[in-house]
Amino acid sequence: MRDILLPSEEVTVALVQTRAVGVLAFKRAAGMSWLTQLYVHPLYVARGIGSTLLAHAVATAPLPIRLYTFQQNAGARRFYERNGFVSIEFTDGRANEERCPDVLYELVSPVKRPG
Repeated sequence: MRDILLPSEEVTVALVQTRAVGVLAFKRAAGMSWLTQLYVHPLYVARGIGSTLLAHAVATAPLPIRLYTFQQNAGARRFYERNGFVSIEFTDGRANEERCPDVLYELVSPVKRPG
């Protein structure tokens, strides 16, 4: 994290009291943004931390925002789709470290929430 992520990307850490429970990282590239990390510790999932981190990215990163997630990660896919991301490409995973089929998502404009 110190040698690769922090020097090249914008990083936000979510804290509960003094404990780091989530992290978001994105980078700006050629008139758009890439969300490269969004992690919430399993004990803190479904508490709004991921939504808050993602809302921060949407508010500060240039649109469109793109990201990859694994096709088999149904929870992440639902989360991104609920937040307005649309799948634009499915791959066989040859290009990622894990060699796991993934999906490319894109957000062109923020989702308007009622209320």
